[in-house]
Amino acid sequence: MSTLRDLAEEHTRLRPADIDHLHRIAGDWQLLSDLSFADLLLWVPVDGDGTYLCVAQVRPTTAPTAYLDDQVGRIVGGPEMAHLEVAHRQGRIWREGDPVWYGDVPARHEAIPVRLRTTDGEAGEVVAVVGRDTNLSTARTPSQLELNYLTTADDLAQMIADGTFPPPRHPGETTSAPRVGDGLVRLDAGGKVTYASPNAQSAYRRLGYASHLVGEDLAALHRRLAGDPLEGTDAANGILAALRGEAPPRREIDARGATMLTRALPLMPAGVPIGALVLVRDITEVRRRDRALITKDATIREIHHRVKNNLQTVAALLRLQARRVSMPEARVALEESVRRVASIALVHETLSLSSDEAVEFDGIVDRVASAATEVAAAESTVGMRRTGSFGVLPAEVATSLVMVLNELLLNAVEHGFPPAAEAAAAPDAAGAAPEVVVSAHRFRKMLHVSVTDNGRGLPPDFDAERGGNLGLQIVRALVTGELRGTIELRDGATGGTEATLVVPLARSAPEGRAAG
Repeated sequence: MSTLRDLAEEHTRLRPADIDHLHRIAGDWQLLSDLSFADLLLWVPVDGDGTYLCVAQVRPTTAPTAYLDDQVGRIVGGPEMAHLEVAHRQGRIWREGDPVWYGDVPARHEAIPVRLRTTDGEAGEVVAVVGRDTNLSTARTPSQLELNYLTTADDLAQMIADGTFPPPRHPGETTSAPRVGDGLVRLDAGGKVTYASPNAQSAYRRLGYASHLVGEDLAALHRRLAGDPLEGTDAANGILAALRGEAPPRREIDARGATMLTRALPLMPAGVPIGALVLVRDITEVRRRDRALITKDATIREIHHRVKNNLQTVAALLRLQARRVSMPEARVALEESVRRVASIALVHETLSLSSDEAVEFDGIVDRVASAATEVAAAESTVGMRRTGSFGVLPAEVATSLVMVLNELLLNAVEHGFPPAAEAAAAPDAAGAAPEVVVSAHRFRKMLHVSVTDNGRGLPPDFDAERGGNLGLQIVRALVTGELRGTIELRDGATGGTEATLVVPLARSAPEGRAAG
């Protein structure tokens, strides 16, 4: 289904700023729908021809819907939608008219004009209409809760018509939670509670306030309840800001082991501040789980840190042993083991600094390449270069892949180029400086990697399947086993050697289930 923006751009002449405002309404209007016990439909005029297009719809969570079918994309006009035309042309909320029937469902129509305020704060022209359609099949004498909901809904509807609702969203706030059903408190212009829903009363009881909220100064109550004085002052200032007509960010209050999230909204129909609406939600269990996750993450990072330290200790012991060995072949083997262990330690060092089991792999590759350059320094000067990006890789891929790249880079440095004396006696005809290039890119959930050098190429009798030293045997085992990928070694198109790897990034699903 097309999005609000797609429909508006295709069928209307609304400006980008108008469409952005409609997006803000659609992102925050569940509140109005729940308070109204009604479906809300966002209608935009279609090029001034008297017809209207529905670009968004929301159903109430507090009452049955008036529409079994989705209305988005529907274009209407004529007498059926006269109430939309009145609200659009006259710029006022339309509440007249008799109930209408949608199949077996009786419904009451209302229409709310949508304005976007100008840059100087004045109410602009009407750019759309919100249809508020209530299912009347369960109509009954409203309770005190329902009366307070409907009164607050009417205030917010007038603010939509004034262009003052919804308020701008603060950075980091991705949802409008808490919702109406979580707990609602209504304040008068002086900040005193005039109504508190049962769920709101329960939330405050968890914080230690056992009395009834009606008549309380809510800002002062927040100061008294909060365990942290600074937190209490912050929460109280949010209430006072809403009473002044501002829309403060959401606040949390901690007291007696409980946590409550609050959202304060100003109520100022027709531009007159009459109080505030405070939505509350008990999030004690949510924060308890958050703290447990933080503790778990810290434990995992500490484990990675200790593994890194242990690997570095192993590398140091191997390095000491290498210094005491008199056989050159044994010394070389121990030094290679040191580099292999150190490359794995790099991954665990990065994971110890991360909050999840994934690593930014480019930095690790650059450090491994730098270490390989130091190995080459005794033989000849070899340049290292990386193109493309590996991106973020899961730990199980990163650990094996860093060993593979370490072996390929060391192999290219140690065997791909002649020693300095030999190179001086027979200089490269092309005059190219020795270089190894690591390239990476992603395509269709596959990571494509190549390690290319401009050296002397593979030996004439090289067996790509079985040949090579221990390092290449490790590479083939890791790529085909742990990484479930493929590797190919061949002469480069313009000389040198090229190793290409293809590694799947999506892990295999268990047998009998499709891979995601």
